[in-house]
Amino acid sequence: MRVPLTPLRFLYRARDQFGSKVGIVDAGRSWTYREFSRRCHRLAAILSSWRLPAGSRVALLSYNQHPLLEAYYGVPLAGGILLPLNTRLRAADFRHILNDAEARVLILHPDFLPVVEEIRRDLHSVRRFLLLEPGPSLDWVEPDSYRRLMETGECAPDRDIAGVDEEDVAELFYTSGTTALPKGVMLTHRNLYLHALEVSLALGIREEDTQLHTIPLFHVNGWGTPQFLTCLGGRHVLMKRFHPGDAYRLIQEHGVTFFFLVPTMAISLLNHSERDRYDTSSVRLINLGGAAANPRLVERLEAAFDCRCVAGYGLTECSPVVTLSFPKSHLAVRGERRLALQSMTGYPIPGVELALLDGQGRSLPWNGSDLGEIAIRGDGVMKGYWGQAEPEPTAGNWLRTGDLATIDPDGYVQIVDRKKDIIVSGGENISSLEVERVLLAHPGVLECAVIPVPDQHWGEIPKAVVVPGTPDGVTPKELVSWCRRRLASFKVPRIVELVSDLPKGGTGKILKRELRKRG
Repeated sequence: MRVPLTPLRFLYRARDQFGSKVGIVDAGRSWTYREFSRRCHRLAAILSSWRLPAGSRVALLSYNQHPLLEAYYGVPLAGGILLPLNTRLRAADFRHILNDAEARVLILHPDFLPVVEEIRRDLHSVRRFLLLEPGPSLDWVEPDSYRRLMETGECAPDRDIAGVDEEDVAELFYTSGTTALPKGVMLTHRNLYLHALEVSLALGIREEDTQLHTIPLFHVNGWGTPQFLTCLGGRHVLMKRFHPGDAYRLIQEHGVTFFFLVPTMAISLLNHSERDRYDTSSVRLINLGGAAANPRLVERLEAAFDCRCVAGYGLTECSPVVTLSFPKSHLAVRGERRLALQSMTGYPIPGVELALLDGQGRSLPWNGSDLGEIAIRGDGVMKGYWGQAEPEPTAGNWLRTGDLATIDPDGYVQIVDRKKDIIVSGGENISSLEVERVLLAHPGVLECAVIPVPDQHWGEIPKAVVVPGTPDGVTPKELVSWCRRRLASFKVPRIVELVSDLPKGGTGKILKRELRKRG
């Protein structure tokens, strides 16, 4: 028997097996999985009543709240494609994405009415604008809000799983872009189904787990949690926006067992002045991603939460998780070696294969020293980019990532840098990530980013942009001396700029492209 692979099966399983269990918690409200399923089916009924063609793109411009989680299932239940939008983008970005995807519907929080009003007349395909909550009466917005329709609407019937084509696109996520415009990554029902099973297996997710949604659901498929946690009947605890004090309160109140962090979030939790007031003994796992980790950060998180902390790596194009850095038991690593392994990029989760390729596309050995580009193939790799006949970076069955790395004999990957972030100074390659790791080990550094700046003699030189992390501060001269004792001379930043903060994206990831524009 062949049953189509679709995440809709996860919703039905949660409803049928955990229907009376509270599965979703958001701002003091909660829903059982049976109630959650009804809400997803009500959203499907709303969309179906508008007689949208199959495969219509339904965009969500929302904070990290329950309607966005409901859309992960309600939109595909109606035969549509979910298009979550990053709330931190500019009006021009929204215009490009909505027009490029030819979205038919935009569901939005009232807070975003001004930015949508700015571009509304330039949107060529959007026919319906639905507010999540009651707002001003406008002639171009649906008369009833999402909240009102969900209170009074009918439920759509279960979608016949047998009729789902698992190769159909279920979600569309736009990459942040660097110099080019963002591109839409197409994730299929099959991608999402298999990715969820593989990540839950790799992370050891259990029915009794409670996840705090620190990472926005609009970011790269919510790192897979809308599917795998629902499938296993775990509990979702949502945060409208990340704040360290709120995170500690929710961990204590709901017995949170695991969550994902980018390093900037981790640092804010560790530096929160009232962290000792809260009981965090329920936490068993923290997964670091989104930027390079370092052993000291892993060590501090494990000490603060008395749990396991591992790094990982993923791409929008891969649904997104590719690797996790759990120590392998047969290696029996301890102490500094264990911390070093857990801060590495890690090794592939089940269903993912990696290759290390040179500039001519030839495989390089896994010896921990040869540097090459990571190539990936696996069940979560996207169908392609929206509107492009072929996935642009793929060669054969491999996705070329643009990430430069080494792989050691035990299979652990260590990303050295993005191709575009390698600094070439006087003919020498400098990894910005390597320099950042050294700077972040300094007790006076809270955050940092290293970028290239032009130089008449060397072509380009490394510049460090640093946020001090202590009341007494730190001086550029002190940081240069720190780096000289730990790096080859050509890798030491020639310029150190102290700033109060760094530009960040929707998850707190540092936006180097914005720093490069400033110079």
